[in-house]
Amino acid sequence: MNFKINPIYIDATDLIIDYVHRFNNSGALFGNGDRNKIKLFDFEGIKINIKSFKIPNLFNKIAYKYFRKSKARRSFEYATILLEREIGTPQPIAFLENYNWLGLRDSYYVSEHLVTELTYRELIEVDNYPDFENILRQFTRFTFKLHEKGIEFLDHSPGNTLIKKRNNNEYDFFLVDLNRMNFHTEMSFVQRMNNFRRLTPRKEMIAIMSNEYAKLYSAKTEAQIFEKMWEDTVKFQEEFAKKQRLKKRLKFWKS
Repeated sequence: MNFKINPIYIDATDLIIDYVHRFNNSGALFGNGDRNKIKLFDFEGIKINIKSFKIPNLFNKIAYKYFRKSKARRSFEYATILLEREIGTPQPIAFLENYNWLGLRDSYYVSEHLVTELTYRELIEVDNYPDFENILRQFTRFTFKLHEKGIEFLDHSPGNTLIKKRNNNEYDFFLVDLNRMNFHTEMSFVQRMNNFRRLTPRKEMIAIMSNEYAKLYSAKTEAQIFEKMWEDTVKFQEEFAKKQRLKKRLKFWKS
């Protein structure tokens, strides 16, 4: 077993390990658990969130033992880096990895459970969402802040930014599902625009985000920002649709 805990919670080490060991038989399931399973536990007056990552295939069992950090470990380390750089994410508590003779068996990431009003997804799916444009523009400024700090969040997608209302006009943003990130000294224009590609297929949202980004990024015009952001979005949507069609065919042949 490999275990590391945030020094803030060092006195609760035994309790956290016990929660992980009892993961399969206790805790409240959060979400559908299709891929990775998340459960909620009561912890010193707050809710904590324990994420059990899908058991890796044979290749990854070996890779995660000898060549790569596990998703749980990366989630813990990346959350720590984000907070150091003043980027919102639920407080990391611990990670735990179990190994056998072959490689990584299972792994867990423990963090504070954050309750928020919405995610970016609601802006796409709910027509006329209250304060829609203001939230979207603040989200764009948040993404610009990520880029300025050299943070390339590779899973920058609709469900992975939690949004919490601070007051009537201000919102805070928190990244989740953190195991895929790159950190740069400086991000190029291409990297910045490509980072928007997963967020929305709606052209009017791209127009608002490119308009707001242009106010902050003087190296390109608003037209250039919109053109590149939309081009990358269309390419991603086409590739995503192609993959979905392929999955349907495979399911048809299997059945």
